[in-house]
Amino acid sequence: MTVNEILLHKGSKVITIEPTATVAAAVRMLVEHRIGALLVTGADHRVVGIISERDVVRALDEMGAVVLDAPLAEVMTRKVVTCDRNETIAEIMERITTGRFRHVPVIEHGQLVGIVSIGDVVKARLGELEHEQNALREYIRTA
Repeated sequence: MTVNEILLHKGSKVITIEPTATVAAAVRMLVEHRIGALLVTGADHRVVGIISERDVVRALDEMGAVVLDAPLAEVMTRKVVTCDRNETIAEIMERITTGRFRHVPVIEHGQLVGIVSIGDVVKARLGELEHEQNALREYIRTA
């Protein structure tokens, strides 16, 4: 299974925010959309960073409540690991596990086309395993 198949099931809608928005605005959006991360995009709609729940907690610990008025550009993760539609679930699982993050933007021709989370990847992998299990059962039943 590939990232493209995940996007076909979940859709390609991605919630984004500008780097000049405040941390408080990002927190409101995370809560409103019930998501764990927002992609930060520049004027050309290219990904310039990501702000996750972990980033917010870390910034609160380091700077205190005043960080809520700070622009995202000051606290976001700038080095964003991305993938493309043709990568496999196994490749993404490895990248997420090694990097210890939970969200991977999907980029095609330099443009954002979706995002996959660890939850999406696990759900897809469980679906694969169930399909394989059913195929084996059918094989054994008809053998």
